[in-house]
Amino acid sequence: MCGICGWIDFRNDLEQQRDTLDAMCRTMACRGPDASGTSVLRHAALGHRRLAIIDLPGGAQPMNTRTPDGELCLVYSGETYNFTELRGELRGRGHHFETDSDTEVVLRGYLEWGEGVAERLNGMYAFAVWDGRADKLTLVRDRMGIKPLYYYPTDNGVLFGSEPKAILANPLVEHRVDADGLRELFALTKQPGNAVWSGMHEVEPGTVVTVDRDGTHRRTYWRLAATEHTDGTEATVTKVRELLDDIVDRQLVSDVARCVLLSGGLDSSAITALAARRLAPSGQDVRSFAVDFLGQTENFVSDSLRETPDGPYVHDVAEHVRSRHRDIVLDPQMLADPEVRRAAVAARDVPMGLGDLDNSLYLLFKSVREHSTVALSGESADEIFGGYKWFFDPHVREAETFPWLAAFGGLHSPGREILDPTLAEQLDLTGYVAEEYRRAVSELPTLEGESAFERKMREISYLHLTRFVRILLDRKDRMSMAVGLEVRVPFCDHRLVEYVFNAPWALKTYDGREKSLLRGATADILPRSVVDRVKSPYPSTQDPNYAAELQRQAGELLRTDDPALSLLNERWIREAVTTPAEQVDADTRNALERFLDVSIWLEQHNPEIKV
Repeated sequence: MCGICGWIDFRNDLEQQRDTLDAMCRTMACRGPDASGTSVLRHAALGHRRLAIIDLPGGAQPMNTRTPDGELCLVYSGETYNFTELRGELRGRGHHFETDSDTEVVLRGYLEWGEGVAERLNGMYAFAVWDGRADKLTLVRDRMGIKPLYYYPTDNGVLFGSEPKAILANPLVEHRVDADGLRELFALTKQPGNAVWSGMHEVEPGTVVTVDRDGTHRRTYWRLAATEHTDGTEATVTKVRELLDDIVDRQLVSDVARCVLLSGGLDSSAITALAARRLAPSGQDVRSFAVDFLGQTENFVSDSLRETPDGPYVHDVAEHVRSRHRDIVLDPQMLADPEVRRAAVAARDVPMGLGDLDNSLYLLFKSVREHSTVALSGESADEIFGGYKWFFDPHVREAETFPWLAAFGGLHSPGREILDPTLAEQLDLTGYVAEEYRRAVSELPTLEGESAFERKMREISYLHLTRFVRILLDRKDRMSMAVGLEVRVPFCDHRLVEYVFNAPWALKTYDGREKSLLRGATADILPRSVVDRVKSPYPSTQDPNYAAELQRQAGELLRTDDPALSLLNERWIREAVTTPAEQVDADTRNALERFLDVSIWLEQHNPEIKV
């Protein structure tokens, strides 16, 4: 998994800058608790923090190799699931290997195919290669954007890192957030390439960025394409199952302890059952973990998002597949702990205001890490198979905006009043979202002769796969890597994404429900309760004591004239603080979460806000 960073300077000698590179690396110690390494050349300084997963003794980085024309240096984060096949192909082409790691396969692949190695990889990865033969840096990110990678052009070269904090540790970088950065924080969209921090960019998924003495160049090596789907229902379901079997088989490969994250929904249950089926012939049990909240099952109240508690379904699956299961039960005090919030905001580098959704995920991952180093997750199935309720909402289908915004009331819902009124007018989030929506739709691949309805459903799927899912994948990566846990996402295998994206909507809902293809492909290995269960999102605590603790903490900040009030609507927050705890609704709680998150973020980074 790991964390990478680096500094390229085409004019100055970096051999005297090792201390700065070390400081950049230290910001990502949690991403790589097992080892740290640096390679400092005249014009290139590369750093690496390692979380050892495959070939524990042989995968040290940076990984260097010399050629007659110059030295190459690689720093790599992630996993390449087809590295065994690629190693065999490269051996056939005359390459010799000194380790069993997938890292060396990527390095040798670059030697053989240059930046074209990206098209040959199946996995989640972000890596950088300094090619001394041409004085060129190549940055590569996986197709779906599972692993993060950022860069910051300088006058003489570029800085890069797995997380913004690594780049921000370099004294060349100004800690500034401009209007577009603030818009990204509060609009709940994902502008491709936007890194929130001024001057910083995100390497977009499926993209190669090269930096040489002539400047920065970008090339897209993968994007979703529209192709005709010719398989019938039975063949499509069979193909989905064949892909899932192969994907889970590949993603179970590990030299360290592994497990699955189980929520009792169709997605995670399918991955759990597939993993159990794969491990059973060798006499191995699958380990499963679930997050739960104290008293949630006994006191659960259904709402528009969640009709049932997770607990009973989790236990049905665990019993059905005979997993070694553990519930991670959290109480309101744990969720509201300011130190947990501080850790979550630090992990994300930005104040997203998701509160207990982030905090509980962090605590879940932290507990899982005590038992396993690798976990498989059901993340992204809803975006791929069409699982969210709003996919079926006529109002959302007709809306000319991002579907999730239409589903939650758009930018004019009460929760959007969280911004200071003057700042809100300056940012014009409504106009920003409208422009981003137009840009996203202009990219949409279509098929000739496609009906208006089919095109709209393709659009909704595309927006989820190129915008919404990236928000969730970034959250997953940051929360898991903050505790040194590698979380793999089988549903993001690009082969599955491409195949299902092009299946007509009638096929995706052939049984009249959401995620029909996934249900049909895995029903034979799941308990009936889960097959019949209605979609339920990631859980959130319903305990009013949690809301009361948020109000208490926010009230204390209000008495200190906290700097966060320069960005947020003080009137709205004061109302949120004084609302009876049992009457605190989702928008009110969101206001409190935002306030607390923004306060911590300003304290941690002290950014210059320039609108």
